[in-house]
Amino acid sequence: MSNIIKSICPATGDIVWEGAAASEAEVHAAVAKARATFADWSLTSFDHRADIAKAYAEKVKAKSEDIALAISRDMGKPLWEARTEAGAMANKVAVSIASYHERTPTRRTDTTQLTHRPHGVMAVFGPFNFPGHLPNGHIIPSLLAGNTVVFKPSELTPQVAEIMAQCWAEAGLPDGVLNLVQGARETGGALLNAEIDGLLFTGSATTGAFFHKHFAGRPEVILALEMGGNNPLIIREPVDIDAAADLAFMSGFITAGQRCTCARRLILPEGAFGDAIVAALEARIAKVKIGRWDEEDIFMGSVVSEGAAKAAIEFEAKLKAAGGTSIRALERDGAFLRPGLIDVTNADVPDEELFAPFMQVIRTPDLDTAIARANATRFGLASGLICDQSSVWDYANPRLRAGIVNWNKPTTGAASNMPFGGPGLSGNHRPAAYYAADYCAWPQAGQVSEVAVGPAMRGF
Repeated sequence: MSNIIKSICPATGDIVWEGAAASEAEVHAAVAKARATFADWSLTSFDHRADIAKAYAEKVKAKSEDIALAISRDMGKPLWEARTEAGAMANKVAVSIASYHERTPTRRTDTTQLTHRPHGVMAVFGPFNFPGHLPNGHIIPSLLAGNTVVFKPSELTPQVAEIMAQCWAEAGLPDGVLNLVQGARETGGALLNAEIDGLLFTGSATTGAFFHKHFAGRPEVILALEMGGNNPLIIREPVDIDAAADLAFMSGFITAGQRCTCARRLILPEGAFGDAIVAALEARIAKVKIGRWDEEDIFMGSVVSEGAAKAAIEFEAKLKAAGGTSIRALERDGAFLRPGLIDVTNADVPDEELFAPFMQVIRTPDLDTAIARANATRFGLASGLICDQSSVWDYANPRLRAGIVNWNKPTTGAASNMPFGGPGLSGNHRPAAYYAADYCAWPQAGQVSEVAVGPAMRGF
């Protein structure tokens, strides 16, 4: 008998989705179906595949409110924010088509030929924080390149995946090209052990490292792993304190801190300026509106589950035990968290990513020390600098080790026409977003001649 999985809305406690998890046999059947359809799909023209993707974008637009509701009810994201995610999903098609042409070109001369070929069956593992947009960013470029896909969404956010699959079917995608398998760890394990040609993953470093180890010694399986970060945000004088505080607040607490680009470590100068930034942040934390996803005029909703909220409180306690000094403690009400701040300047704290609205404050005497503290992490996804002096930016930018380095912008800002990823435990050097086309196809080079002419031979 199949295991039943349930999605429980963290804001209300209601069961908002219930269904059977795919068994091992069902997962292998889905992979076999993807394998059987690969040859025909890969041999269709790119224009035909692009037309289906464009039709998918129109279906997503038509169902955007259903998608937003599914996202909000599954993981607690405010409806206004879920609507922006639904919009990004539709816009991803045009960006991916442009990326494919730029990143995987076809060229032919009188003597050479360059084309790009799909890998085969791609397994896509989706995260809970952007359950539509992030797997969408793997699926669309995979299908455009001619791959077939088996998609396992997070068991915490299953609803939007079903809407996505429905949109693809209504857009004219042939049966078996995209295959949805719902489930948790057992379903994911079965997919890892199936006959796949690629694994495209967005999630935690712990899970990504496990996947990397699982496929050790199997270079024929391409891995694209996006694994988050313990991201630093540096603020230096001169800058308007209110503007800096607003940017820091957005960086740390948008989506209740559940973005992989959220600032986890706030690096401030010693002295009065740093004190003023902390005070401004405390004032914003005290008055920010937090509520159910469907409430009007809220900035933050809940975290994904009550368990996640409890884990954040436990993490805060661990930092205090390591020598951190609480500035403003997290406040928990079920799955809702009011943001917290803790000073860890002189504490020996773990280099871990916490998906919650919680920032560690680090005070430094100078810019070089600030940069050194920013780079003191195993991760390398996002980093930021807030300062009005361009000379400070010019100095810091090449010294900050991160795939995304923003100046006077939130760390959570990422452009759709740019790569998304970073070094260290943030990935395996296969950035997503605009560069997703790179891992969805492999280059095929050739020397060509329209007439067979024997080469000049010696010794005859």
